[in-house]
Amino acid sequence: MPFDHARQTLADRYVERELGRPADGPWRVLDLGCGAGNSVDVFRARDPEVQWVGLDVPGSPEGQLRTRTDARFETFDGLAMPFEDGAFDLVYCKQVLEHVRRPEPLLAEVHRVLRPGGWFAGSTSQLEPYHSLSLWNYTPIGFVALLEHAHLEPIELRPGIDGLTLIAWRLAGNHHYFHRWWGRESPFNRVLNVCARLLQTDERALNATKLLFCGQFAFLARRDSTPR
Repeated sequence: MPFDHARQTLADRYVERELGRPADGPWRVLDLGCGAGNSVDVFRARDPEVQWVGLDVPGSPEGQLRTRTDARFETFDGLAMPFEDGAFDLVYCKQVLEHVRRPEPLLAEVHRVLRPGGWFAGSTSQLEPYHSLSLWNYTPIGFVALLEHAHLEPIELRPGIDGLTLIAWRLAGNHHYFHRWWGRESPFNRVLNVCARLLQTDERALNATKLLFCGQFAFLARRDSTPR
């Protein structure tokens, strides 16, 4: 549980940290469940020479909206990734795992395609309403158990947009007004911030409270440095 801050966090923040980027070569990144593939722009802004690969299942709703042809895109069956062992420094997976039918073998594949010491970063749903053929909503402790089963060391979980705001957004017909709350503190998270100040709650406890009520949470994990 992080104690440095309790701010609402997007998976994009992990891109800004340039996790796993080598000093003497291009950054090797896999966007797992890439959809339209727009994360390539975020990674290229950090490393113009990044070796970015987008991976998705055929016929995914988001993938069908893809129009760009300036990056490498691959498809797979949702389980076996078409890459060599240790092929990537970072696997990025933003709001995808709630749509995965069999998460355990997929996370084992994440471990396989990461180099020893490589990073797994992204976000997933907890209290988010059903959307885009979603199958699961993860609790933080359940998600950590899945990571550990795949021999991926959990480093941190951070709260994203709160669940009540996501429910209100759905009731409002997905109105664009609500889009502002992904990149800044959402309404109920602001309420929790005020309560924490009044009660003099530390950052770790505030993170834990926000995770109880979050619609989405960001995660960071790492593959162990021992080759298997």
